[in-house]
Amino acid sequence: MTTNTNDVDTRQSAFDETSIELDSVTIQHNDAPNECAMFPRDASDIELMTNWIAAYDDGFVRLESMR
Repeated sequence: MTTNTNDVDTRQSAFDETSIELDSVTIQHNDAPNECAMFPRDASDIELMTNWIAAYDDGFVRLESMR
């Protein structure tokens, strides 16, 4: 039986070609949890309307606690 290793290489190449650099901004609210908005660094104004992720204070953990 032979194993085809091309599938793994193809998937890795496809992943590398679709890498996106993200930028972020922290939005501080007086009456709500702080919010971190993450978005593609090179997104146009139109793309920014739909291509973003929001995370709130309770969505974060200290780095030291995950080690």
